[in-house]
Amino acid sequence: MKPDPFKEMQKAVDIIEDSPHPTNKIASCIFGKDQNNKDFSIAKTNYWPKIIADKLGKEIKIGNSSGTIHAETAAIMDCDHTNGASIAITDPFCPNCAKNIAESGIKTIYIDHKGFKKDFWERREHVFNNMSMRIAEKAGISVYEIWRKEEKIVPILEIPDDYIPIDENPIEINKIESATKENFNNIIEMKSEFHAGRKHSIIIAKDLEENIVSLTARAHPTIGYCYIDNKTEIENPQGKYSFILEPMNRLLINCRKQGLIPRKEYIYCSQVPTSREQVNMIGAGIDKVIINDKTKARDEHAFKAMALLIYKDIIKFKDHSKI
Repeated sequence: MKPDPFKEMQKAVDIIEDSPHPTNKIASCIFGKDQNNKDFSIAKTNYWPKIIADKLGKEIKIGNSSGTIHAETAAIMDCDHTNGASIAITDPFCPNCAKNIAESGIKTIYIDHKGFKKDFWERREHVFNNMSMRIAEKAGISVYEIWRKEEKIVPILEIPDDYIPIDENPIEINKIESATKENFNNIIEMKSEFHAGRKHSIIIAKDLEENIVSLTARAHPTIGYCYIDNKTEIENPQGKYSFILEPMNRLLINCRKQGLIPRKEYIYCSQVPTSREQVNMIGAGIDKVIINDKTKARDEHAFKAMALLIYKDIIKFKDHSKI
């Protein structure tokens, strides 16, 4: 029997007041089949990771990012396997979460109809329509409005079953013999030569059978977009939102998509991660990262975030040349 989207949406609604956010409470529930073909359901709210709440508080900015993990991303990072799943959300999703949902392999989004009467919708309707929905369409994600009481589902966007989105630069996954410092350094050298001059990140992870793999990702437009065909859109983002998904975000999401468990002692970035990447890393429980070049970053906010997290002893940023 297929999961009931009305019940899954209710699970999100039931926990929304658990969100610690004082004004913007959001919850989501991911549901589908796990790697053993068993039903699963994970519901999460937006939240501040405990270490951020304890050491920084809830008001301070980390670079130009809030310290919160968005509800959709929180649910993705708490899942064992997201590929092919569905997600029920209490509110319309922002473009950043749209990119993460696309990268996760989720194929269907349900939005509670009451979400279209809330603050995010009033303030950012144009961002949802002009960017979030465009990302969903390009990635091949169907979107529905759901009315729980009436048990009614209204299509917002329906994607044909045979649609296959462009994935111009997929994650590189390579099986390795073991997770050791020597092997990791060899992988870093090999991938750094291959991706010379391009921003990239590497994680070592293991699967359910304890096989060890390395994952490598470059910064790249979200799934469904490519530079040649979508250059105008990519170069014209909506305010603070970009069509580019940064490499560490791609890796964190792909571990969940593939059912992989990151080895948190083996995390590498060719340059300083963005502010939002650093926050999501904290949400994933990462407390140290190896950086190849601490003088390079997408913007000045990344340096400010790194300095703050070093000062508060939240993440250790290790120089690769000194490892």
